[in-house]
Amino acid sequence: MALILSKEQPTEAFAVARDFKKFNLLVEDLDDEFSGAWRQLNFKDGLSAIQKSNLAALEFVIVAVDREDEKNLTVAADFIKSAKAFGVRVILIANDVSPTGLHQLLRLGADDFAPYPLPDGALTDSVRRLRDKKTSATEAPAAKRNRHGVILPVFGLSGGVGASTFAVNLAWEIAQFTKKTDRRVALLDFNFQFGSVATYLDLPRREAIYELITDASSMDHDALAQALTSFKSRLAVLTAPMDALPLDIIGADDVGRLLDIAATSYDFVIVDLPGALVAWSDDVLQKSETFFALLEVDMRSAQNTLRFLRALKAEDLPFEKVQFALNKAPGFTDISGKSRVKRLSESLGVDINIMLPDGGRAVTNSCDQGLPLAESAPKNPLRKEIRRIAESIVNMVEADKAAIVE
Repeated sequence: MALILSKEQPTEAFAVARDFKKFNLLVEDLDDEFSGAWRQLNFKDGLSAIQKSNLAALEFVIVAVDREDEKNLTVAADFIKSAKAFGVRVILIANDVSPTGLHQLLRLGADDFAPYPLPDGALTDSVRRLRDKKTSATEAPAAKRNRHGVILPVFGLSGGVGASTFAVNLAWEIAQFTKKTDRRVALLDFNFQFGSVATYLDLPRREAIYELITDASSMDHDALAQALTSFKSRLAVLTAPMDALPLDIIGADDVGRLLDIAATSYDFVIVDLPGALVAWSDDVLQKSETFFALLEVDMRSAQNTLRFLRALKAEDLPFEKVQFALNKAPGFTDISGKSRVKRLSESLGVDINIMLPDGGRAVTNSCDQGLPLAESAPKNPLRKEIRRIAESIVNMVEADKAAIVE
C-alpha cells in the first residue's frame, strides 16, 4: 500500500494495496494521522496515478507489503524508488515479511519501518520523527526519538502465584491510562520456554521472535519492531517463541541491550520473567524501576522467598527495588488471614505492601478467553486493585518527568 500526503494540506491521497482487506486495521491509523484524506487503489492503478502526480510537492509515501507480495517486490520497489528520486520520505510497513524481503526494501532507501499490525502510536511517531529531521537537520535524530522508559519486571516466587496474570493486566491498565497521551506501553514475555502472555491475550507467536533473541548482531529497533505484536492497537507485545527454548539462549549482555532498546522506544516496559533465576536475572533487576515479586500465603512461597532474598544478598543486588505483592490476600473481615500475613512478613523480614485480592473464577476465565480483566470482568476486585497500582505508576512517572522539565 502506498499513501501520499501533500505538503500543503492535501485534499487527496492514495492508498494502494494488492489486497487492501489484509490492511484494514491500518485505516484508523491513516484517518487519525492524515484526517481521512486518502482513497483506495490497487497496485497497478496506484503506481500509474502516483507517476502522474507531482512527487516533488509531496511529503510522505507510506508503503505496506505482506508475505504474498514477496513473490514480486518490484511494484513496492518502484514506489520507493519513485519517491526517493524526488526526495520524498518513505515509511515501510510490513506484515509477516521475511528478513530477506524486508532488507531488500529497506536498502532501496526507506526512511523508517514499522510492523503491521502497527504498535500503538508507531505511525504517528514515524511521521513526527521524519518531520523533525527535515525541519531541524542540526538536531540529533536519536535525541528526538529516544524515550526514557521505566522497566517493570514481574517475577513469581513460586509456580501458580499469578505473575503472568498480573503482568498482562498491569500492562493493559497502564495502556488504558495513557490512551489520550503519546505514552507508549510494551509487554515483554521473557519466559522463553513456557511463556503464557500470548495465550492470555490471544496473540500469534511470530517467527521473528526467535530471530531477535538468537541473532544478537542484528538486535536493533527495527528487529524489535518486527517481533512485536499489537493488542487492540494500544499495547505492543513480545510473546514467547513458538517452541520451548532454553532460558540461557540469550546472554546477559543481549538481554541488557534488548531492554535498552525497548526503553528508548516505550515509556513503560513490563517484563514477565520466568519462574527461575538465570544468568541475566540480575541485569533485569539492575535496570528496573520497580521489581514486582509475587507470592502467596503458603509454605512454598515462604521458602522460595527466603532463597530469593539470600540470592539478592549474595550478589549484592539492589534489594530496595523489590516490591513484594501478595496474591489472593485475605479480605477486610478475614482477621485470621491478616494475622497469617503479618506472621509471614515478620518471619521473612520484608514488607508486603501490595495486597492483591482473590479474583475468583473470573480470573481463570479471563485468561482462557485471551482478554484482560478490564475487558472480561471490569468490576472484578483484582482488576480494580491492579488498576489502582497502574494509576500510581503512571502518576509517579509523570511527576518525575515534570520535575525534570522544571
